[in-house]
Amino acid sequence: MKLRKSFVLFVVMALVVLTAMSFAQTTKLKRVGLYTFCTVKGQAPTPATMKGLFEIRAADIKTGFDLAGNSELYQPFMDQMKTAEWTDTTLPIGEVLPWMLFRSHDQVKVARNIEWAGKEPLPVFIVAVTKDWKQYEFVIPHGCGNIALSSKVTDLIQPAVCSLTVTPARANANDPITVDMSGSLNAKSMTVEVTDAQGLKLATQELTPQSPKWQTKFDKPGEYTFKGTATGMDGKVANCVSTAKVAINFPPICKLWTSCMPCEDYVGRPITFDASGSSDPDGQIAKVVFELLDANGNVIDTCVTTRKPWIWEKVFTKAGTYTINTTVFDNDGAQSPASDPCRLTFEVTQKKLFWTVGGGLGAYGGSTALYGFLRGGLFAWITPDQWSFTLTGGGGIPFAGSPWKIIFNAEALVNGHFQSFFLGTGLGVSSATMARDANHKFGVDIPVQAGFDVFDKWTSKGQLFFEFRLPLGRSFNHNWKSGVGFRFLF
Repeated sequence: MKLRKSFVLFVVMALVVLTAMSFAQTTKLKRVGLYTFCTVKGQAPTPATMKGLFEIRAADIKTGFDLAGNSELYQPFMDQMKTAEWTDTTLPIGEVLPWMLFRSHDQVKVARNIEWAGKEPLPVFIVAVTKDWKQYEFVIPHGCGNIALSSKVTDLIQPAVCSLTVTPARANANDPITVDMSGSLNAKSMTVEVTDAQGLKLATQELTPQSPKWQTKFDKPGEYTFKGTATGMDGKVANCVSTAKVAINFPPICKLWTSCMPCEDYVGRPITFDASGSSDPDGQIAKVVFELLDANGNVIDTCVTTRKPWIWEKVFTKAGTYTINTTVFDNDGAQSPASDPCRLTFEVTQKKLFWTVGGGLGAYGGSTALYGFLRGGLFAWITPDQWSFTLTGGGGIPFAGSPWKIIFNAEALVNGHFQSFFLGTGLGVSSATMARDANHKFGVDIPVQAGFDVFDKWTSKGQLFFEFRLPLGRSFNHNWKSGVGFRFLF
């Protein structure tokens, strides 16, 4: 049994070796014309004639290439033999061809390892065909129109292919711009050239396949053009198919307007900061940032608005010197430079002089009737929120009849303020409360007032006060006065 298996294996190996030897065996060809592939009897072979015959015999040529094991060369051969140069030359004696197509009994066949063994070199046409950056030579003998593949295969240098990508296509000043030529093929080196909108060359950068990227930036707005080239291994320069353009955004222009300058008596009143006059040359305003700084340069308030009309109203509760700094941003994120039109310094002052009007109820010494009084006058800050001066005067009307009469009083006071509470004193005068009593007479008083602010809107105030008037040089029992009242300052 083992002997039989060994014998069968020996036979199979012998057949394989004999088959390989038969393929490797060279057939000596001493003459042509016996088994022709494409010929026209009676006509001298010319490239034009052969091209026409090959068009007619396209199906047979396809069969022959398939039998020869080079199907991939069929289409390049058919496409390129129409325009390729047909070189009229001779095949030297002893030249071996890997295969040759011929016809026998109207059948397409392939002969392999054909050696020309004629007495003289064989007249042939040689046609070069390119496939996958290799150049193949096909040999077509004059006398038979057979197609043979030459053993000469030449590696071609692939031309450079230039690729250029620039990102981003739109940016702000001093943003990084990345140039990428890594997509270039078969390049020995690459070059990128940058020009401005007027065509002025700004920069040239050399790149390599090992270092195909470059980063740059622009500090001026405008449009910039990038052109790329790639130099191949053969020294030929290939331009990139298209150029790349980068638009550097123009920054927005800030305009600032304020409702007062200087802002006298504006403590407690809204001041408007208006940036609606701002604009953007190549886009639109998307955001405005207002920063309020005190006299020491510290930011004390900020307003960010993303809606028109780009206005901020601010109420100041303290007098002082302030600076408003405004920055506008466009839809690409670029911001306006910090410049004078958008940085204003101004002074806000507090209202110091007010008119006053008020009234209340009073009890006057020696009288049995209540009085209703009305007064008007002035209120002035000596030191805002600390010391003030008031000058008021008016009349009192008794709620009972004779002998009580309408009286007049006035006072000038200096007041100390302790947040909303105040206390003041000074000098005043009062007229007589009775017409027929010598004890009730005109004279000087020392008024004392205490009270608090009911409301304080800086430009107007409401005060509730209590008053006692101490008579000088007159009977205390007949001339003291007290009251409670409310006054409005405006």
